[in-house]
Amino acid sequence: MTIKLAVAGGNRGARFDQVLSGLEDQIELVAICDPADEVLSRWTDGRPDLKAYSQFEDMVEDPGIDAVFIATPMLLHAGQALTALNAGKHVLSEVTAAATLDECHALVETVEKTGLTYMMAENYCYRREAMMIKNMADQNVFGDLTYAEGAYIHDCRDLMFNADLTRTWRGGGAGISQSTRGNGYPTHSLGPIAQWFGINRGDRLARTTTFVTKSAARQEWARSVLPEGHADTQDEAWADFTDSATTLIETEQGRVISLRKDSASPRPHNMALHTLQGTQGAYMSGRFDGEQPLVWLDGVSTGVSPANFGYADKARRIGQTESDKVHPEWQPLWDLSAQYDHLYWKELGEEAIQAGHGGGDYFVMYDFAKAVAGEIEPPIDVYDAVTWSSIFPISIENVKRNGEPLDIPDFRNR
Repeated sequence: MTIKLAVAGGNRGARFDQVLSGLEDQIELVAICDPADEVLSRWTDGRPDLKAYSQFEDMVEDPGIDAVFIATPMLLHAGQALTALNAGKHVLSEVTAAATLDECHALVETVEKTGLTYMMAENYCYRREAMMIKNMADQNVFGDLTYAEGAYIHDCRDLMFNADLTRTWRGGGAGISQSTRGNGYPTHSLGPIAQWFGINRGDRLARTTTFVTKSAARQEWARSVLPEGHADTQDEAWADFTDSATTLIETEQGRVISLRKDSASPRPHNMALHTLQGTQGAYMSGRFDGEQPLVWLDGVSTGVSPANFGYADKARRIGQTESDKVHPEWQPLWDLSAQYDHLYWKELGEEAIQAGHGGGDYFVMYDFAKAVAGEIEPPIDVYDAVTWSSIFPISIENVKRNGEPLDIPDFRNR
């Protein structure tokens, strides 16, 4: 089965052009939609058969389109997904899936009503490292999982303003944006953890709270790039924004997740920051590009834990001898790749990495094609999409209530 795909959002969507060329047997690109003529021209030059649309509503009425990839600005995702689903199209949506709880509920109801395939394109779940840790967690290598941390730290201040010095959607120019006082972009850090914890597949996110910093770095940047007297250089211009947000989540089974989102503080970008703790071991991603991810596994890695060897009265595990008194040491995660690397990366890793975003974009589209064809269930289905995305609107409410913890809806049992 070859899926006839339309792409909405020509700028971000262009990152998938190489991906689509590598999946020609599964997906045929038949249409592009973008409000900017120059963006459409970049896609249609040399492609006389590619249909071009400036209006999303017109595109989804095309009977020659099976599915739509929504790669438009974040606040448009839910509304366009609903429009496409109601027009009979399968949907692959960029992150986040929704910006309000009403949108979350509407997506679930519409997918259930139409029976169409919906998947969220959270490419961080498909990074080699994230998939390997999931493989290990699924095999109980870390024991009973108890705690995880995730962070998305990416200085995006240069994307706050258009060339005419008006705000972009990232800078709050389109109403609520990912820069508001809450965790406006949670899925990159939360998505892999949710899969490791089996969220919506045995456990679920139960309650959450978020705290935010003032918007100091964002304000300093505005004053450094805007002319004196511009409205966005004033103290009050960024009063409703934050530089960094920290979210805590408790799961139904008593696990805890800590998330940090920061798209304004000046520092080098790290693709992903994660840690995972279980009763039999732990994982820690590299803290900066080039640093190795590490694991320590009881009975596999060097040393024992606890290692309080100076206290003779401390209990020791049965069978532990004097020769076992070695302090625990982290080992590179990749030492275990032959045993735990995900099959996707063993078979398709070289092709995937060439497509960018750490290989995630390739596997997102690969799995979406398989889901539409009925070969698999969407690995990041509508319930995952709205559960992870709901942290955004709930976090804004947390901040308004001075950090009061709030329940996370169970979207599977509404």
